[in-house]
Amino acid sequence: MAAVSSTLGIDFGTSNSAAGYMVDGKAQLIQVEGGETTLPTALFFDNEEKRIIFGREAQEALIGGDDGRYMRALKSLLGTPLMRESRVLLGKRMDFIAIVARFLAELKTRAETSTGQSFDRVLSGRPVMFHSSDEARNAQALVDLTECYELAGFKDVRFMAEPEAAALANRAVLSQGDLGLVVDIGGGTSDFTLFRQEGDAGIHILASKGVRIGGTDFDRGLSLEHVMPQLGMGSDIKHVFGAETHTAPHAVFTELATWQKIPFLYTREQRRAAQDLATYAVEPVLLNRLVKVLEEELGHDLAFAVEAGKIAANNPNASAPPEIKLDVLERGLCIPLPAAMMAATLASMATEIAQVATALAVQADVNIPNVNKLVFVGGSSMMSVVERAMRAAFPQAEVHRGAAMTAIVDGLVLASPHAFSSARG
Repeated sequence: MAAVSSTLGIDFGTSNSAAGYMVDGKAQLIQVEGGETTLPTALFFDNEEKRIIFGREAQEALIGGDDGRYMRALKSLLGTPLMRESRVLLGKRMDFIAIVARFLAELKTRAETSTGQSFDRVLSGRPVMFHSSDEARNAQALVDLTECYELAGFKDVRFMAEPEAAALANRAVLSQGDLGLVVDIGGGTSDFTLFRQEGDAGIHILASKGVRIGGTDFDRGLSLEHVMPQLGMGSDIKHVFGAETHTAPHAVFTELATWQKIPFLYTREQRRAAQDLATYAVEPVLLNRLVKVLEEELGHDLAFAVEAGKIAANNPNASAPPEIKLDVLERGLCIPLPAAMMAATLASMATEIAQVATALAVQADVNIPNVNKLVFVGGSSMMSVVERAMRAAFPQAEVHRGAAMTAIVDGLVLASPHAFSSARG
């Protein structure tokens, strides 16, 4: 009979989540959606059927035009006051603690159904820094996430830094004495861990560091640079009296370009404000597009279009010129996005990511030429602009690509036997 663990390892990600457990001393990933071992971290509150839909099915409901409210990138709200704000969803008031807990409870239920096991303990991944320079918010984010797990039905909750879990999962990449750097670029954060292979003793973690930049920030940067001007960002608005003009307020466009803030824009006040801007716009055709997005709740459709354009522009073997397709907004509306243009838009973020990694080496008193392995994990680590920046920062290092979507959960499962003999943290 197989020896199984009652501890579930969970990588709760900004964009995707995964779960696994230990079976006969080996990490076993769990199929949580059909035959898939990852579940998009997304929910759809279906107004017609009065139920919550999760993962890929949630995305399909949104794209299919079902009546309801779509939410994604909720991990980015941890530690902010928004977590305690409530919304009426399916006729009930829910705050975001409860909403995240619903997702985690669903992941727990699917894991238990798939394995036939019961899990009352969880070792969860966590970013090194939820918020780059706000210690109070970092601490609150961990409090929030712990509460979410407990509300989801877990009796004991422990955490491990995500890049440290990835280092454990990729320990075989290094030979004895090698020095590696995990480059974990996820949906919401970029995290790094310096580690050394010490033979039979396993790995030794030297230091970890993180910054709040990830794939959703890439999406926001591309949207602000290339899409929002098509909706009137930067446009001139005529004064009600006189010939003077002023620039359209920036806030609505910033929030529309930010995955986790999109659901908050569909209010009567925001729609009225957009209509007023369109009325007095020098170029009303642009602001009328903004009105349409808010009235028809197309914000996530635009975000998915930007994400698809990003993926296409990152593919050197794409069969067609990459572009952001906005047919949902206006038939035939497309914005070219060649790879060089995308790289220019994202260059400053890629540079900042690399600077955090080199700062980690300084913090750990490690000479950069001594780092001989870069281990890339996380979906956004596949972005060429990130790899180029990291290669330039660590020119002597050989690049290894781990399992981009599951390296963290692999490491969490491997660490789980020892996690509950140490203090919570």
